[in-house]
Amino acid sequence: MDENKLSFEDAYKQLMELVKKMESGELPLADSVAAYEQGIKLKAYCEQLLKEAELKIETLKVGA
Repeated sequence: MDENKLSFEDAYKQLMELVKKMESGELPLADSVAAYEQGIKLKAYCEQLLKEAELKIETLKVGA
């Protein structure tokens, strides 16, 4: 999966699904580690998208 092509909403949804699976305690250790790794990537991607949105809003405020 290439998280860089996801919308914020899709990335966030996937992140929440991973958290739910990990919190359930049903994943084997190897799968939990892989889910954690993917979750870190999705979290960083969501933060990046939010930062970009904030910059756009600030730019619009300054330009108004």
